[in-house]
Amino acid sequence: MIVLQNLTKTFVMRGQRKTVLDNVSAVFPGRTSVGLLGRNGAGKSTLLKMIAGTTLPTSGQILTDGRISFPVGFAGSFHPDLTGAQNTRFVARVYGVDTDALMEFVRDFAELGVHFNLPIRSYSSGMKSRLAFGVSMGLQFDTYLIDEVTAVGDAAFQAKSAAVFIERMKHAGSVFVTHSPNLMRELCTAGAVIDQGRLTYYDDIEEAIEEHLRIMHGIED
Repeated sequence: MIVLQNLTKTFVMRGQRKTVLDNVSAVFPGRTSVGLLGRNGAGKSTLLKMIAGTTLPTSGQILTDGRISFPVGFAGSFHPDLTGAQNTRFVARVYGVDTDALMEFVRDFAELGVHFNLPIRSYSSGMKSRLAFGVSMGLQFDTYLIDEVTAVGDAAFQAKSAAVFIERMKHAGSVFVTHSPNLMRELCTAGAVIDQGRLTYYDDIEEAIEEHLRIMHGIED
């Protein structure tokens, strides 16, 4: 379970203040895949980073009762001068899991070939995302934070990503960001919509998608 309590996040850029989340309160139930929707710049990725603990809120707090993954898709926690293999080994040690088992899973899943043994700084954004997704799926979390990563790669890789994600969701929950309504319908059961600093939670993903499309098309209530 993830509880947002009076959560506010404000950025100051070039002397201008922008509030992406304004006194937001919501509960994301455990073992539930929640699709997070909103316009570009609405604050979806910022919320994922705050849930992960890599970005602090301006005010309010986030309470959790389980292990939360790093935000998959950002790959910001990887050291650019270390190889994919070295970064994977480091993560395994941090989380106290079998190093060889995680290495084998990630090497097979990410499909990086010889690049697995090359520095991260030489990777494309897609390669970084595949590595990050592989590392995350190779670890056991109560909630996975996913940002668009299943859209990386060709159709076969996308299908493989979706399959392993669905398998993990049998015993865990997620907060999932994607711009694809069809993918969200496939992988999520509940939804949350961020718009103009507000967040509204929906138990039904179809209701969340409908509200998101209404906002995107500028349809008034």
